[in-house]
Amino acid sequence: QVQLVESGGGLVQAGGSLRLSCAASGRTLSILTMGWFRQAPGKEREFVATISWSGGSTYYVESVKGRFTISRDNAKNTVYLQMNNLKPEDTAVYYCNAHTSRLQNYWGQGTQVTVSS
Repeated sequence: QVQLVESGGGLVQAGGSLRLSCAASGRTLSILTMGWFRQAPGKEREFVATISWSGGSTYYVESVKGRFTISRDNAKNTVYLQMNNLKPEDTAVYYCNAHTSRLQNYWGQGTQVTVSS
């Protein structure tokens, strides 16, 4: 199994920045990709960004392109989400995800991001 622990959420004004971190432990050698999803109140969980663990390829949802950057530190088994120019519509609980070679998905506990206007 893979355990994920997130940190870095909080309250920020529109236009501000936050950096989320997600540390993985356990069977980390089986990880293929890590990513971030978010869920706003009353809405379904949506994909935000993902990064491949080996090659570092990244993908983003259109609404965050140019504002969010996903990165990884393989030595620390940690993935980051740098969020700049935050907007009120970015307000959500952000979840870290790990997808493994056994086609399993693991989730963190979630961290709240609130952007005030």
